[in-house]
Amino acid sequence: MNTTTNLIKEFQAIFMSAETPRVFFAPGRMNLIGEHTDYNGGHVFPASLSFGTYALGCKRDDQLLRFYSLNFPETGIIECDLNSLSFDEAAGWANYPKGMVLYMKEASNSALHGADILFYGNIPNGAGLSSSASIELATGVLVNGLFGLNMERIPMVQLGQKVENEYIGVNSGIMDQFAIGMGKENHAILLNCQTLDYRYAPIVLENHSVVIINTNKQRTLAGSKYNERRSQCEEAVKELQQKLPISSLGELSALQFEENKQLITDPINRKRAKHAVFENLRTLEALEKLQQDDLAGFGQLMNESHLSLRDDYEVTGIELDTIVQAAWDQEGVIGARMTGAGFGGCAIAIVEKDRVEEFKANINKKYHEVVGYEATFYTAAIGDGAREL
Repeated sequence: MNTTTNLIKEFQAIFMSAETPRVFFAPGRMNLIGEHTDYNGGHVFPASLSFGTYALGCKRDDQLLRFYSLNFPETGIIECDLNSLSFDEAAGWANYPKGMVLYMKEASNSALHGADILFYGNIPNGAGLSSSASIELATGVLVNGLFGLNMERIPMVQLGQKVENEYIGVNSGIMDQFAIGMGKENHAILLNCQTLDYRYAPIVLENHSVVIINTNKQRTLAGSKYNERRSQCEEAVKELQQKLPISSLGELSALQFEENKQLITDPINRKRAKHAVFENLRTLEALEKLQQDDLAGFGQLMNESHLSLRDDYEVTGIELDTIVQAAWDQEGVIGARMTGAGFGGCAIAIVEKDRVEEFKANINKKYHEVVGYEATFYTAAIGDGAREL
């Protein structure tokens, strides 16, 4: 693990600078429950993690931006001018910070200077723990801090989503940026993705740990399945609107859905809508369970969430299902489910602390038998959101 001191030395060596850079950090995120609800006008229930993306920066006197990532040393220093920040395929990973600088510059109406910026992330790549949003928010807090923009946090979070949607071209919701920008140690966030109303929920895990299990199957969010699910839900809403004054599935109660589901003519779309409605209701129930310190009840909701994602939304796949089923079969597991968009990526489980090592060994054995390669495990701590260190 690179300490801050090591990163400062790396910065000075790479940019041949005697200055001491300022150090910023944005976490990754996991979603505890509420999957594929964000773009359906529902609630999500994420938490920010203790690992994430470091961004170290010094201002320059000119208009030059220089980016370097210790995760992609082969790309070297990527340079661009503050006045030409449009998307550039050749810039690769650096498009995320470029987009963020562009939108913050426009939103703040400020004359920025150039900067030298070093990135280092310890989020597992492609695991679905939101490394791209972490880079966006690390860039956001850095630009805000270096140039004294005094930008409020929620507008910054919204610019991160705008980078994803308009600059990169991925049609994702606001959950990732919100969880990373607004995270709070030992708390999850119940977030209404339409109104951005949010509430913190304490997660007291005294004798338990949250274990993240990476399937090591790469997935691409911009992939066709994500957009397909999205349009299936939009079609379901259109048919329900013949009778109901709604703009999203997140507005429906269980009873309203059951009484009107026949309006959705395509049985596949009906299943997709059912998941979106009931998963949203599970997130609301999850807040209550945690406020009552009912961890077992929360775990049960996680299990129900996975079943719905497997059977109604059909976004799990053999890798995630093997891990989650194996987790359910272990002693000391309170709940387990896939997390993220699905089709690979990660699962999470709440496990008794003294059984974590045994849990990892048993899951990995089963996973290797079925899938043919290893899973990777991370014990997650729930940390604070994006900040200067």
